[in-house]
Amino acid sequence: MLNEVTIVGAGLGGLTLARVLHVHGIPATVYEAEASPEARTQGGQLDLHDYNGQPALAAAGLISQFEAIIHRGGEATHVLTPDGTVLLDEPDDGTGGRPEVLRGDLRRILLESVPEGTVRWGHRLAGVEPAGEGRHTLRFEDGTTVTSHALVGADGTWSRIRPLLSDATPEYAGISFVETSLHDADERHPAAAKAVGDGALFALAPGRGVLAHREDVGVLHAYIALVKPREWFDELANADAATTIARVAAEFDGWSPALTALITDADTPPVLRPIHALPVGHRWDRVPGVTLLGDAAHVMSPFAGEGANLAMFDGAELARAIVEHPDDIETAFTAYETDLFTRSERFAAESAHNLGFLFDENTPAGLLALISGGEPDHH
Repeated sequence: MLNEVTIVGAGLGGLTLARVLHVHGIPATVYEAEASPEARTQGGQLDLHDYNGQPALAAAGLISQFEAIIHRGGEATHVLTPDGTVLLDEPDDGTGGRPEVLRGDLRRILLESVPEGTVRWGHRLAGVEPAGEGRHTLRFEDGTTVTSHALVGADGTWSRIRPLLSDATPEYAGISFVETSLHDADERHPAAAKAVGDGALFALAPGRGVLAHREDVGVLHAYIALVKPREWFDELANADAATTIARVAAEFDGWSPALTALITDADTPPVLRPIHALPVGHRWDRVPGVTLLGDAAHVMSPFAGEGANLAMFDGAELARAIVEHPDDIETAFTAYETDLFTRSERFAAESAHNLGFLFDENTPAGLLALISGGEPDHH
């Protein structure tokens, strides 16, 4: 019988795996580089889908906790032109199947659901080496070591576990986000608040866009998207906030002030988020004793909206495979990877496809078709 699963990374996928294993009586330890759950903000809202994220939470026995953190009304959608003309105003009627929650709240309910001590904070991985017979020795920066019998890399885009399995590295996807937040929006930023509406905002033009959503605490969380070479953003990496905002805002010259306010009136410093992706169809040959989940396995651009959902579903499915084969981790990992590769290839292809048309010369026609459930016209 497997004595313990070693998980690197306390993101949503790693925690889902640890929780579902716990439900079935299989111990797991999660090693996380960050010093504490509060070490950094956890990003904005995400929508949990009824075909992957929600079933993962059901497997974790956390549906009632999930329902308590849903942002009611958050599935509303606004699509505007750059001059602020409304192209689509779709309210949230409660039938969408993709409720919005704050990533930080989701992580919190997962953390609260695993036994105390499951997550070892402040364990930044310095290196990992095979130790024979499917075991691996993990060396941490504090000098401690751990030997695993079943190792799972849940450590994100720049996974330190991935090189045990694959030579692939994420490539820049040709687009970056500049992330901003506006607080007390209805009182302090009423024009921007009206433009965003109750849920998500999309205002797209060729090569650029303003994407935002309202969080249920009066915060507008914006992602300013620019199709630019990596070097353009590298120049901003060491610039001060005012310089970054001025350079980014200049790319939206002539846009509605209600939209550009999401750049210029931010209450938080801008955060650069270059988008990276592994090759569509990334897979590896079976290596004894180790596998990957989430972005470590299949990081993709966010334009299918599947990253967090897939990570959690991966965690639940890997746990299910281990529960079904507790005495044979190789059979469990093989079964899990067979489905993982098929699943992740489909969504990675969708994500790359969507990135292609969301910011092309025909935008926002493709976005409107996508929202209505159709397929964009690529001619």
